[in-house]
Amino acid sequence: MRAVPFVAYGPSHLAAIAVLIAGIIAFLSFGRWTPRWFDRAFAVAIVGIAVPVQLVQFTPDEWDLQTSLPLQLCDWAWLVAAIALWTRSRLAATITYLWGLTLTTQAIVTPALTTAFPGLRWWMFWALHLLIVWSAIHVLWGMKLHPTWSTYWQTVVITLTWLFVTIRFNVLVGTNYGYLNGKPSQPSALDLIGPWPGYVLAEILIVLAAWALLTWPWTRKPPEVPLVLD
Repeated sequence: MRAVPFVAYGPSHLAAIAVLIAGIIAFLSFGRWTPRWFDRAFAVAIVGIAVPVQLVQFTPDEWDLQTSLPLQLCDWAWLVAAIALWTRSRLAATITYLWGLTLTTQAIVTPALTTAFPGLRWWMFWALHLLIVWSAIHVLWGMKLHPTWSTYWQTVVITLTWLFVTIRFNVLVGTNYGYLNGKPSQPSALDLIGPWPGYVLAEILIVLAAWALLTWPWTRKPPEVPLVLD
C-alpha cells in the first residue's frame, strides 16, 4: 500500500476520528449491559496491543530517544486503564476518565504525528489513543466507577508528579516528552496559550479546572425529597 502523508483532518485523520466515534457510540449503547468478563477481556486486549507497541519502539529500526521511552502520559494511561478494567479500582478509573477525556482527546484533535499512513507509528498512535478514550467512557458509563473529590485530588498529585519528573528528565537528556519543554512543531492547542514556560502553567490551571468540572456532576448529592404525610 502506498504511504499517504499524514495531514491533520486529512483522510487518515478523519477515518481515525470516525472509528473513535463509532466506538464511543457502541460503549454508550451497550456498555451498561456488558458482563464482568468483558471488562477483563478488554483489559487483556489493551495490554496485548500496548505492550508490543511499547517493545517495538526499542527495536533498532524504530528507536528514537525523543519518542521511544515510555514517558508520554498515554504510555501510562493505557496501563491505568487496564488496571481499572481488571480490578474496578475507583482511583484507576478516575485517572482513566480524566486523562482520557481531556489530554488524550486533545492529542486526537491536534495530533503531533508525522508518520504517513499506514506506517507503524501511525497505527501505534491511534490504537493507544482510541483504546484509552473508549476505556474512559466504559469505566464511567458501563462500569459506573464515578470519580470522587478524593480520587480527583489523587489524580492531580499523580499527574503533577509525572509532570515534574518528566520536565527534569527532558532537561537532563535533551528530550521533550509531553511537550513540557517546548511546543510541538505541528499546530496544537498549546499555540493558544502563549510561549514556554508560561503555557505549561496555563495548561495546568486549565486542566485542573476542566477535571473539576468533569468530577462535579458525579459528586452532587441528589435533592432531598420532602416527606409527605397523609
